[in-house]
Amino acid sequence: MNQTSPAPARGTLYLVPATLDFGVANPSPLQHVLPAQTLQVAAQLSHWVCENAKSTRAFLKRVHELYPLAVALQQQQMAELPHEVHKKGDHSGEFDARGLLSAALQGHDIGLISEAGMPAVADPGTSVVRAAHALGLKVVPLVGPVSLLLALAASGLSGQNFAFVGYLPQDAAARGQRIRELETLALQTGQTQLFIETPYRNAAMLDALLHALKPSTRLAISSGLTLSNAQIRSDLVSAWKQRPSPLDKHTPVVFCIGA
Repeated sequence: MNQTSPAPARGTLYLVPATLDFGVANPSPLQHVLPAQTLQVAAQLSHWVCENAKSTRAFLKRVHELYPLAVALQQQQMAELPHEVHKKGDHSGEFDARGLLSAALQGHDIGLISEAGMPAVADPGTSVVRAAHALGLKVVPLVGPVSLLLALAASGLSGQNFAFVGYLPQDAAARGQRIRELETLALQTGQTQLFIETPYRNAAMLDALLHALKPSTRLAISSGLTLSNAQIRSDLVSAWKQRPSPLDKHTPVVFCIGA
C-alpha cells in the first residue's frame, strides 16, 4: 500500500506593527514603543510580506540590536506588495495576495509589516489578511502603536462612536465640502471623525479646516505620536484661529473633529 507523506503544518501570518518614527532624524528606542513579545516574534521570523523591503530590513536591524535574528538579515525572504496596491489601496481586498503566502503553506510563519504602525490599518495589507483567511491560515495581530487610536484617546472627543475616513480630497472646493459634511455628521450623531494627510500638505489642511469648520466645533491635532517631539492639542476652532500653526511639512498628523 502506498503511503503519502502528511502535508506540512501551515504557518501563521503575524501582523507586525512598526514604530511611528519612519523617516525621522531621531527615532525612538524600539523597546519604548514595542513590547518584548512583539520584538521576539519579529526576531524569529524569516519570511515577510512588506510595503518596502529596505525599510523592513532597517526595522529588523533595530530588532537585532535587542533580540538576535534567527535568520541573518541577508537571508530574510521578503515579498513586497505591488506598487499598484500602494497607489490604489487594498482596503477592500481587491488584490489577490494568495501568491505572497505560499511559504506559509509549506509551514513557514510569515510577518506582514508596513512602514509605520499597524499593517492593514490606514496602511496596505488588507488583501494579505484576507488571503490568509481564504487559505485557512492562522492570523495573529501583535501589539504595537496604532496612531489613529492614540490620537483618538488623546483628543477628548468621543471614543464610543468614531469613524476613520482616510484622506480628504486635494481639490480645495471638494475638500471644503467634505469637511463640512464630516462636521455635520459629527455634530448630528456625536461620531468623531478622524482623517490624515500627506505631511507636506499639513498646513493646507489646517487652513482648510479653520476656514470651513464652525467656531464651536472641536478640532484635535496629534503629530509625532510616540516621539520625543510629539504634540497633541484639542480645542475649539475659535481658539485654534488665535494661535500659530504647530505643524511642519515632515511629521505625520492625525486630525479629529467632533462636538
